[in-house]
Amino acid sequence: MTVRTLDAASAAAPVSDADPIVGGRVELQLLTTLKCNLKCTYCSLGVGDVLGSQTELEYDIDQLAAFVDRHLRDKEVYLTFYGGEPTLNKGMMEAVMRRFPEFRFQLQTNGTLLDGLPDWVLARLSNILVSIDGGEATTDRYRGPGIWRQVIRNLDKIQGKVGGTVTARITWGNPDTTFEELDDLASRQEAIDYVYWQFVADEMYAHDSLDKRKAVLAKLIDKFFAATERLYPLLPIMGMVRNKVLPNRAKELYAGLTQCRVSSHLINVMPNGQIYPCPDMMYAHDMQMGEVQGNWLKKSPLQPTSAMPCGTCEAFAWCRGNCMKNLWLGYVKNDLRYRARVVEPICALIRFMGREIDRHEPRTWFAHLPVAMRAALVNAEVYEYVEIMP
Repeated sequence: MTVRTLDAASAAAPVSDADPIVGGRVELQLLTTLKCNLKCTYCSLGVGDVLGSQTELEYDIDQLAAFVDRHLRDKEVYLTFYGGEPTLNKGMMEAVMRRFPEFRFQLQTNGTLLDGLPDWVLARLSNILVSIDGGEATTDRYRGPGIWRQVIRNLDKIQGKVGGTVTARITWGNPDTTFEELDDLASRQEAIDYVYWQFVADEMYAHDSLDKRKAVLAKLIDKFFAATERLYPLLPIMGMVRNKVLPNRAKELYAGLTQCRVSSHLINVMPNGQIYPCPDMMYAHDMQMGEVQGNWLKKSPLQPTSAMPCGTCEAFAWCRGNCMKNLWLGYVKNDLRYRARVVEPICALIRFMGREIDRHEPRTWFAHLPVAMRAALVNAEVYEYVEIMP
């Protein structure tokens, strides 16, 4: 069996099933626990009652080491601690970091317990993804009263202790999220290096919500191209511009597959040891692709198929399929409601972003950048830790 991407150029180069991981990198995402100390209204782990279903690890670190030795031995591993809230199992995080000192490490967290991490752990992190939904009112609406201030306070406390970068990870659910909220995180919060957002995979795109988001996106893109001395650090815009200016960068790390990496080199280990390609589909048992205790791994079942319309989309050259979960549910499972109310609106927003970027002539803009800004746009290590596409 071979798997092919959807464009004609890639169709001539099948990807072999011999190695479940495509290429020389792998992101090993460990869910330290499915417990969480917050109850965010849109949590994707709430689907299928995943959240809270596994509170204790059912594999030990020797079994994890045996799995790594068998399946990831020749790979460059960057390991993400995920949950639930991963810092609720701080002991597991510390044990893994000591056992695999050669790995790169990322933490995805709600940020409420960051001030309890040891300095040496903070120093070893290449990136921290902190979930925050915009400004104070928006964040507290989804996460609970006082959460925004608590997270910002914790980020200030750990500033200067983190070995790598801090990225604000926004789930853009509220259509009334303003330009000022996102701009504040990108421009005025000193402890935040980058801002990333993901368009929420929920039915929040009715009525004028697309137009509201487009108005904000246009302002963000205008400000991005107005920058002349340092990049406006909005990762979805950075990634799209990079992919348009240097098209090969859209493909080289992911073998031409989706940039969410679930088709190529992202594996998610649940506390019970089961492995899935997408952290939002761990309720779907037919998606299981491995197990730590049994020490087995197979190719991700989330692959591009002819049912997906991406190959004829204007955005495909630089988007590469975006969210494979959305495409799978909308077109392979043929969930017409989900397709119409979630997938198609998100794709429309991405196409809109592409057109707005083109309006600013990104190649001409890039040609006039100082060398340091070019390097920051093209080679930012943080691209390996986030999906890039929103």
